[in-house]
Amino acid sequence: MASDEKRASDLTVTEREAVHEVELAAEWLQRARGNLVAVHHNTGHAMEHLAVAEERLREAGCEDLADAVRDEYLPRGVIDDSRWTYDVLESFEAEFLADLLAFEERVRESVADGERHVAERRQERRWKRRARDSQ
Repeated sequence: MASDEKRASDLTVTEREAVHEVELAAEWLQRARGNLVAVHHNTGHAMEHLAVAEERLREAGCEDLADAVRDEYLPRGVIDDSRWTYDVLESFEAEFLADLLAFEERVRESVADGERHVAERRQERRWKRRARDSQ
C-alpha cells in the first residue's frame, strides 16, 4: 500500500469527515468566487450599455436623462455608492477566501498529513477494490 493510502486509511471516520467538510467549504467558496467574478463581469457589461445609452439619450435630445446616467449611475458603486464590484471581489479574495484556504491547508496538515481529498481517495479505492473483487 502506498504511503498516501496508508495515511488516509489511518484516519478515523471523524477525522476524515472533518477534513472533507473543510475541503468542501473551500470548494464552495471557490465557486462563490466564480459567481462574484460573474457579477463583476455582468455589472461591467451593464455599465457599458448604460454608457451607450447616455450617448443615445443625448442624440435624442434627452439631456436630463443622459446627465442622470453620467452623474448618477455610471460613477456609482454597487455597494454603498462607493464600492465597485472589483472592490468586492478583491476584498473577498484577499480576506475571507485567502484566510479560509490557509485554514483548509492547516487542517489537512494537522489531521491528514497534508493529504488532499482523503474521503474521495478512500471512496475511489473502495470502488476499485469492489470492481476487482467482482471479476
